[in-house]
Amino acid sequence: MTVRIYNTLTNRKEEFVPRNSGKVEMYVCGPTTYNLIHLGNARPLIVFDTVRRYFQYLGLEVKYIQNFTDIDDKIINRAAEEGMDALALAEKYIKEYYKDAGALGVRPADIHPKVSDHMPEIIEMIQKIIDNGYGYEKDGDVYFSVGIFTGYGKLSGRKLEDMQAGARIDVDERKKHPMDFALWKAAKPGEPWWESPWGMGRPGWHIECSAMANKYLGMGFDIHGGGFDLVFPHHENEIAQAEAFAGCGPFARYWMHNGFITVNEEKMSKSLGNFFTVREILDKYDPEVVRFYIVSTHYRSPLDFDDTKLEMNKKSLSRLHNALDNIAALKNSVSFGDSDIPLDAEITAFDEAVGKAEQDFSEAMDDDFNTALAVASLFDLAREANAFGKKLDTYAGRKLPLPVKEVLEKAQGSFIRLGQVLGLFEPDSVHSQNESDLSDKLMDLIIDIRQEARSRKDWAMADAIRDKLKETGIILEDTPQGVRWKLK
Repeated sequence: MTVRIYNTLTNRKEEFVPRNSGKVEMYVCGPTTYNLIHLGNARPLIVFDTVRRYFQYLGLEVKYIQNFTDIDDKIINRAAEEGMDALALAEKYIKEYYKDAGALGVRPADIHPKVSDHMPEIIEMIQKIIDNGYGYEKDGDVYFSVGIFTGYGKLSGRKLEDMQAGARIDVDERKKHPMDFALWKAAKPGEPWWESPWGMGRPGWHIECSAMANKYLGMGFDIHGGGFDLVFPHHENEIAQAEAFAGCGPFARYWMHNGFITVNEEKMSKSLGNFFTVREILDKYDPEVVRFYIVSTHYRSPLDFDDTKLEMNKKSLSRLHNALDNIAALKNSVSFGDSDIPLDAEITAFDEAVGKAEQDFSEAMDDDFNTALAVASLFDLAREANAFGKKLDTYAGRKLPLPVKEVLEKAQGSFIRLGQVLGLFEPDSVHSQNESDLSDKLMDLIIDIRQEARSRKDWAMADAIRDKLKETGIILEDTPQGVRWKLK
């Protein structure tokens, strides 16, 4: 099935056809680095990391660019408050970004360009925009003439005359049009600055992404992504700048935007003060739970935050882990070989269930990356795996046909591959760390001690061990194949 993407530029789902066969080029707007990232910032990071993972799952080569805005009014103001150099402050929070993004399973981009490293490209683009008649200089500032660019508003659907009517009366009189925006800002005392043909100054916010995306991907690249709040003015202005610079379009061919995370149905943002940093949330929840919470909702849908929902997702994720753990336990604790146990029908049915889960997963992701339905396919697979395991339990102590092992291995591999597209079941996740070799050996020792207590009929000691483990979040299960343990 062909991947279909909801393109903000056309307001409809479209078949995705990459510019270069077998390759995908993506540019995603990254954070403004003046504080720790909050959950609203984290959503696009997880969304587009998942998009990239799915393309790679399909066998496509992905070139993924995500910038850091390290020059901005917010950074300058925060640096002044803390008595720091603005670039040093930005670098501090870039390092913190990597910690939080890495914890959430967000893989580093192929390139993480910073504004401060791309002044030559930015200045060159601004000069070409002026030369092409779309920009003008006034007192060291450079503005983009939106009235001259005939395609202005095509991404957001806004009309220039409506925007002009809604503009404030006290507009900057130096502008030719109230909606003209800054490409370059003349330096103010105490601000970082760079030399330019228009004097000392720094770039406006919007020009950075146009310049960096053009440098690393060129005009007409495949996918530009970001949060829905960036549609206007940021992405609208990016298009205008890039296409005025190049003299042609499109700048990007598919535009993807994720919905907001809200708190009490109000957008989560630093300016409103209703945000929770990723660091704060990870103090209470496993990073995999946070990621699961985000991918369990379609990326374009709003997502309202509260602890209750995270708790629910924690329990739901544990169900998937338990099913995966049960498959591994069965595969490793049962003997296989020549057997007269009649399981052909059950093996065939489970094998078909695995195949159906894979098909359902792919159909969901092909349809505008519907991770909510993709997660549902994992639960279907978990249910089928548990039912198959219960059937095998009835033959405890007997050798099972070799095809049972083969189908269990297939299910285990499918579970992990599909889950990892969503950023789940990673080898370095907290859950996986708890199942490291050392943990396994320690648990084997504890289970052996408990089994010795039971053999002596010291039920009080056996029950105490079980209860203490439960208090720490570890559940012991007595099964026909022996004792198993899992995380609560």
